[in-house]
Amino acid sequence: MLKIRNLASGYGKIKVLKNISMHVDPGEIVTIIGANGAGKTTLLSTIAGLVKATSGEVIFKETDILRCKAATIPGLGCVMVPEGRQVFATMSVEENMLLGGHPVQKQGRAVINELLEYQYELFPILRDRKNQLAGTLSGGEQQMLAIGRALMAKPSLVMMDEPSTGLAPLIVKEIFQIIVRLRDEGNTVLLVEQNAKAALGIADRGYVLETGKIIVQGPAEDLLENKDVQRAYLGREK
Repeated sequence: MLKIRNLASGYGKIKVLKNISMHVDPGEIVTIIGANGAGKTTLLSTIAGLVKATSGEVIFKETDILRCKAATIPGLGCVMVPEGRQVFATMSVEENMLLGGHPVQKQGRAVINELLEYQYELFPILRDRKNQLAGTLSGGEQQMLAIGRALMAKPSLVMMDEPSTGLAPLIVKEIFQIIVRLRDEGNTVLLVEQNAKAALGIADRGYVLETGKIIVQGPAEDLLENKDVQRAYLGREK
């Protein structure tokens, strides 16, 4: 579904990603772990068209999306749930959802209503809060809204940037259960996560990013048993 070849990007003269190559297959959860500053958010932002690549390819379902404008990428089926939620605070929960559904508006109101119903079934608390201003929600509720807003575009690939940040452990557990459910229902997820143990616990495969380069990759269970990964990211060593 997603093939990245020799991708380099950054900010002005600052080169963050250095010839990244990786792939994501349909129907799997792939996680990217690494320390702060490793380039994880830059990677997702480059795929989403928010940061300009300096070289390489990002092929999403046979289309090189580096040539696409950021605003058109969700319509192709690739969406991003940004770090820090970034909901529209002065708009209601349902208005946020409807904005997320913009790429599929041409399919008609019936499709939009069906998508709304799916999000409310996935996140029952959002149904109760649908007329409430998004800025008044708790952090966990805002994270659920950010995910639901992204899913309104009927994506093939959902990219999530640090969904556990600032959330209580019980809410983090619930968010990760939802990510697994999305995969089980046929969605594909690319997950960037500081909580390496939790991410590898639900992922099919993983990549370890360090100073803009992939240094380790493999099945998630292998990374959990890797002594270098344990020492650097899991706080333990066997």
